[in-house]
Amino acid sequence: NFVRRRNMVVEMLNAAEGIVCPTPEGAFYVYPSIAGCIGKTTPAGTKIENDEIFATALLEETGVAVVFGAAFGLSPNFRVSYATSDEALKIACGRIQEFCAALR
Repeated sequence: NFVRRRNMVVEMLNAAEGIVCPTPEGAFYVYPSIAGCIGKTTPAGTKIENDEIFATALLEETGVAVVFGAAFGLSPNFRVSYATSDEALKIACGRIQEFCAALR
């Protein structure tokens, strides 16, 4: 059920520090803003200067792959597809929450 998955992803991403995730209409992905993460530093020492650096650091430090928003002309955002299993989405969104909580 895509509506259920969409709602879960939006809720979990909105619970992440520095992220604001609007609810999309009829898509299979969300474009959360990371404006609140810009200028912060990851535990590994990477300074988040833009959405591309955020997406790369997220992948390297948590194993979660997202597409940086600049690829779609949407900065500072990233794209997450929710066309996958509930379990995969819960794990990925949980890792994004932990990643954002660890930014300083």
